[in-house]
Order: sequence, then C-alpha cells, then structure tokens
Amino acid sequence: MYTGIDIGGTKCAVVKGNSCDGIVEKIRFDTTDVEETLKNIFEAVEKLGNTKAIGISCGGPLNSRKGIIMSPPNLPGWDNIHICDMLRDRFNVPAGLQNDANACALAEWKYGAGRNTRNMIFLTFGTGLGAGLILNGRLYSGTNDMAGEVGHIRLSEFGPVGYGKSGSFEGFCSGGGIAGLGRLIAEEWLQAGRKTAFCKSYDDLDKINAKLIAECAKNGDEAAKKVYNICAEKLGTGLSILIDILNPERIVIGSIFERSENLLREGMQKVIEKEALKYSKNVCEIVPAELGDSIGDWAAIAVAQNCVCEDV
Repeated sequence: MYTGIDIGGTKCAVVKGNSCDGIVEKIRFDTTDVEETLKNIFEAVEKLGNTKAIGISCGGPLNSRKGIIMSPPNLPGWDNIHICDMLRDRFNVPAGLQNDANACALAEWKYGAGRNTRNMIFLTFGTGLGAGLILNGRLYSGTNDMAGEVGHIRLSEFGPVGYGKSGSFEGFCSGGGIAGLGRLIAEEWLQAGRKTAFCKSYDDLDKINAKLIAECAKNGDEAAKKVYNICAEKLGTGLSILIDILNPERIVIGSIFERSENLLREGMQKVIEKEALKYSKNVCEIVPAELGDSIGDWAAIAVAQNCVCEDV
C-alpha cells in the first residue's frame, strides 16, 4: 500500500491504495494555515497506517528533487516548506513531491489512459493548461521543475489571455480561455443585435463559463459552436508543436477534453493532419484521460510509487 497526499488551495486529501486494491481509504479536510494543515496531514497519514512510501501532489512552484514547496500562488504562507524531509523523519519511509500536472501524468501513465507507453504527454486542460511529460519511460520535470509549461506558448499575436500572455495556448485551451472566447463572441453578437443561447443580454456576460458554452454547442447554438471550433483549431496547433518536438506515442488530455471530445476532435485532427510531421503524427494517438474525478487521489499515489521505483 502507498499513501498519497493531494494538497489543494481549498481542500486536502490523504489517501491509501495501490493498483490492485484501488483507493481503499480517504481522509479529506480544509486547507487552512500552514501549521494547522500540516498537523492534519500528519495525523491523517498516521491514521491510515503502514505504507511503503508517501507521495505529495501540489501546485508549483516547488523543488521536486529536494521535496520543497516554494510559495504556490494558491497556498499563501506555504513558503519553503520541506515537506518530504518532515514526512521521512516522522514516518521513516520514502517521500516524493511533484507538481499536480506531473503527478497527474504519472497517474494516467501508471493506472489510466497512458498505460503501456514509454513516451506520453498528459495535458490538464481544465482551469488552466499544463503538461506532464513521460519520456523514455520516466517522468521528465526539467532543470527546475518547469518542464511542461506548454500553456505559456504563444499561438497567436492576439487572443484570450492565459498564463499572463495574450494569444497563449492556455488562453485558447482552458476553462478560462473558452469562457473568454465566449464573452468576446457574445459581445460581438449583442452589438449586432443578435443573441446566443449562452448570453441573451449584456447582464449575462459575467455568467459565461466553458460548461455552459459546451451545453449550448451540443444543442446546436452557432455562437457556442464557433467558440469550440476556435478552441479545437488552437488545440490542434498546440498539439502539432508537441508532436513534432517530442514524438510521443500517446497524448492523454483531461478535464474539458474528456467531457467535450465530440466538440473538439474533428477540428483538432484537421489541424494536426495539416501541421504535424507525417512520421510523428502517424505513431501518436490522442485520447481522453480515464481517471476522471479520482485523478487527484491517483496522482498522489503515483508519486509515492514513483519515488520507490522510478522506472516502473
């Protein structure tokens, strides 16, 4: 059995499990101040009992080699927290730390849609857009844990802002990006005297989100379909870059792609067929993630397993 710790901005979870038995136990609690949250984490790990290793999934920035959490924006006060040393000293087992995109990549690789691959990319495609890279059968995190920040790639001179950059991959392909595109298109339609199913007046602009636009697109709304067509095109452009550079055998995409693949697949594939190198695209399959809402639990378990045997 392994123990996993998923540290989020509002909630934490401590879980116990493995690939044979699944997640067998889970303890959840609010993320509060650093001291209280660490106290709750240690108590939960102790309550769950013996373990081979402990894995932590957390937002960055962090230092995975030294096991240090370094002031993530969603965790105020978590400055220079040597969490792996704390856990090793207290429980006398190996402990590992990874940012959430890398941890989710490990989870999909070991237990989900990336099984049996040696070169895999995982894309978060949720609130934001990040990637975790499995290269030659190992997690690749870069020189200082910044590998996979593909959301920062600029795909267009103009466009929605994501990752602090106008026209970025994240600006077009994320929950916030899709909502931003929706607001732009809805405002255009309103100024032309037209209404969309997801925005009937200026008062509705702040209520627009990716889920609402997807529901309207699936029901045939032209403006909503336009939003997802733009997103699909930019997704294809970004994936073509990754395919050409990294030559993966599988790209696993989570969250929004899992729920709205039917709105994104065709437009994405058209761009890849046009832009990506033939020999690279022919060996790469693009699939939705499999772990769904449980991916945070499995991500932390995967980090624990990885720190015991990195080439499993």
